Amino acid sequence: MGSRGRQRSERERRRQAARPARAAAAPAAEQAPAPEPGGRAERRRLARRVRRRRRTRRAGELPLLVVAALCIALLLKTFLVQAFFIPSGSMEETIRIGDRVLVDKLTPWFGSPIERGDVVVFEDPGGWLKGEAARPPRDPVGVKQIKQALTFIGLLPSADEQDLIKRVIGVGGDTVACCDAKGRVTVNGAPLDEPYVKPGNSPSDIRFEVAVPPGRLFVMGDHRSNSADSRFHLDEAFQGTISEEGVVGEAVVIAWPFDHWRKLEQPATFLTVPDPRRSGRRGRSGRRAGAPVA
Repeated sequence: MGSRGRQRSERERRRQAARPARAAAAPAAEQAPAPEPGGRAERRRLARRVRRRRRTRRAGELPLLVVAALCIALLLKTFLVQAFFIPSGSMEETIRIGDRVLVDKLTPWFGSPIERGDVVVFEDPGGWLKGEAARPPRDPVGVKQIKQALTFIGLLPSADEQDLIKRVIGVGGDTVACCDAKGRVTVNGAPLDEPYVKPGNSPSDIRFEVAVPPGRLFVMGDHRSNSADSRFHLDEAFQGTISEEGVVGEAVVIAWPFDHWRKLEQPATFLTVPDPRRSGRRGRSGRRAGAPVA
């Protein structure tokens, strides 16, 4: 066989050897998945669709969250804590004009007894607010309605409540009198050391002696010369005392302004007051016992 014959035979062997490899590669190529057209763009579209669904779900949940928050605020105002605006100076320097105080309404609601020295908010027994509460200027239309709505749910303190704020000096059964030889107010014969009274004020310019009926309270403002409290209603029924049922709650903290923030606690002087004696003296008829003390 010549050289050309040998070359043809060699090429034929190479072709025959290559055929099985090409035959094996063909099925593998057929089985490989074709590339997905627009795969990255499709993923972006799906991501945008998911984000739109989340935004829609959140927008639908927002009204429910607002309603739930308003209901919680209304429950807090009704049963737990309420903010009150102070329009008068009858409790200075403890509480100033324009202060906002937080009032605990839960404790009296559960029947916890009111104690001497507590600062309480109570409903006007009748005519006490005359000349005492200096009301703030009127708001323009629109602003007034918004404030009324926020006040109703307890997010703003009300400036229109017919309520007063005073300090409890005597509780049911106590005998409150003024004044002893040193000009101090006494409760069941024990003189009170009253550092909360506004500087420059005497404990009282009116002499009195009152036996507090059960279920009632004798209250006074810390600004004694500017407080139309129990002393100014001695000639009325119950000798100027107020009913415990009319108490809205106990003021526990001055919340606003921040530079005047403080907790309202029972003064130590009331811890020394003895319990009333069963055979103690009866108070006078409630009439003032003389001209104001100089």
